Amino acid sequence: MAKPVWKGTLSFGLVSLPVALYPATESHAVRFHQLQRGTTDRVRQRRVNERTGEEVPFEDVVKGYELGEGQYVVVEPAELEELSPGRSRTIEIGGFADLAEIDPVFFDKTYYLGPGDPATAKVYQLLVEALAHSGRAGIAVFSMRGREYLTAVDSTDGLLELRTMHWSDELRDPQAEVPDLPSRRKDFNRTELATAEQLIDMLTVGWHPDDYHDTYEERVRALVEAKAEGREIALSTGEEPEPTDLTDLVDVLRRSLDQARAQGGGRAKPAAKPAARAERSVRSVKSAKSAKSAKAAKAAKSAEPAEAVEDLGSLSKTELYRRAAALGIPHRSTMTRDQLQYALKAATRPRRNLKRAS
Repeated sequence: MAKPVWKGTLSFGLVSLPVALYPATESHAVRFHQLQRGTTDRVRQRRVNERTGEEVPFEDVVKGYELGEGQYVVVEPAELEELSPGRSRTIEIGGFADLAEIDPVFFDKTYYLGPGDPATAKVYQLLVEALAHSGRAGIAVFSMRGREYLTAVDSTDGLLELRTMHWSDELRDPQAEVPDLPSRRKDFNRTELATAEQLIDMLTVGWHPDDYHDTYEERVRALVEAKAEGREIALSTGEEPEPTDLTDLVDVLRRSLDQARAQGGGRAKPAAKPAARAERSVRSVKSAKSAKSAKAAKAAKSAEPAEAVEDLGSLSKTELYRRAAALGIPHRSTMTRDQLQYALKAATRPRRNLKRAS
């Protein structure tokens, strides 16, 4: 069980809730030490004066901000320590924003925000349900480990999650960063667009995270195991595909469609864990049948696999609005047709099932 990286109070309005912050992810990357070739001698990094070549003690290292060639403003570590925001004792939510309005590029790292005191479970549950029903996230700024973070607190499967976010001035302008970015002028024809959309529909899959894994890490581990046993394994990078000939774009798209049909569509029904999928589907159906209220039936339906979700693009704006009203999506009366589709997708997006100890 992970230890909390931060403990304090989450507050909104006059409500205060003791909470604890836990890492939501961990790295499984293979880690190596640096050795000198031909030996098992570790290679260490040292702080060395580049002019004299002599090692510099840690206590003699200061910070230098370069103004120009060879010109520095020297800042002592103690001066930076005085400016450090320190450790916040409170995550104070200043307001609540619609999740659908937050571009995913802002999100950085995710933490689980668990209850800090069993006696306040009711308040915790209340906030979880209120956020889930509203489709909003609490926005707060707080300090941890000498840094100040912009954060969003939302609700997922009965749990509060805190996501650290990038500041707006940290986002790069794609127009300035991405070379040769095509203009918004449409150089393709309607046939090409319709064929591409048909191919996307054919290759549409349900989001099942367990179907994906880090194949590079697996190859690295296989290499390490083989070398430990004195075996050699063949390494191949493969050939890069040639760019699509624009004169044959429709033909390539249609051949892609034929290939997808021959393979039974996309990877929407992988063979990895069919039994588990079928069991989830049966549980969803049973839950819907046994629901005693319309609200419970709606909740059961939202738990069905993503394959059951129909194409919202085929619905009229009136029908989209009716469904948005049934789900209680805020600000729906001011939304365009595209915004209603986006909000409905966000509201019905499948949430992962968290494993809890019994």
